[in-house]
Parts: sequence; structure tokens; C-alpha cells
Amino acid sequence: MIDPQADPFAGYLPGQDIGVSRWLEVSQAMIDEFGAVTHDPDPMHINPQWATANGPYGGTIAFGFLSLSLLTCFLHDAMGTNTDDHEDRGGYFLNYGFDRVRLITPVPVGSRLRGRFALTERRQDEKSRNISQMHVEIEIENSARPALVAEWLAMWVPHSASLAAAS
Repeated sequence: MIDPQADPFAGYLPGQDIGVSRWLEVSQAMIDEFGAVTHDPDPMHINPQWATANGPYGGTIAFGFLSLSLLTCFLHDAMGTNTDDHEDRGGYFLNYGFDRVRLITPVPVGSRLRGRFALTERRQDEKSRNISQMHVEIEIENSARPALVAEWLAMWVPHSASLAAAS
């Protein structure tokens, strides 16, 4: 049984919109920091002079994986989740993966992005973990095409399932 007090997706039905986040500007500093953390020195992303002179987009663009990594931030914002609240909810969430990810449109530096989320499926697996699948899009302000689309899987693991898996 899915506990609606613990699992925030329990209140949504498949096909229902979860929400839309606020806009977030992708700065060159964000792109540079992401490149440093991931050890990716690609000049298309981190060297504005090179990207302007040699790249196809007239300047730097965000890493595709940077856009993808913003999904958690956007989902918390869209759901109004308090990320500072560490109260025990009887379990925990894990990213379970993606059934599909497509990077559609490059994100030029200075673009504003937001996430749009809809629940597509809910199921419980054999270990009593609740799997939620969401259709997600990261939109680029004033662009007809999204930065990315994906089918994202999240897993709610109740403590009872954690203990059962450990024994």
C-alpha cells in the first residue's frame, strides 16, 4: 500500500500534471563550475571566446548533463517541497533512472529554464518500493522547442522495505 503521508507522489494519478517550476537562469559561472566538477574542459561550454569564434551557436552553451541535473531542483520547486525539512517520513527517495532522455535544443548561456512534470505511471515492485514515472520537459524561455524531454523514474523506499531487503 502506498502511504500518502510519506510518498509525495501518492496524491497524484497517472496522467495528472505535477507542476511547473520557476524560471532559472543558466549563467556562465554555473556552466564553468559544472565543467570543473565533472572534469570536462570542453571549450564549447567553458570558453566564451573559443565558442564565439569556433562554435556553431555564437557563444557557449550549457552542458546537456547540466540541464539534466537541474531536474531535482525543478521538481522540488514545482511540488513546493521544503528541501530543508529532514523529518523522518518513514522512508526515503532515490533516483531510479530514466527510461528515455533526449537532449533536444542547445541551451545558450544566459537562457532561462524551467521544468514541467506530469505523472505517467505508479507501481509497487516486489520489494514494496513505490516507483513513480514522470514525463519531464525542461523548457527554454522564448523557445518553441524544449532543452530536453525524459521519462524519469523515482523510487520511494519505505523503511520496512529497506529492512526487509537488508535481511
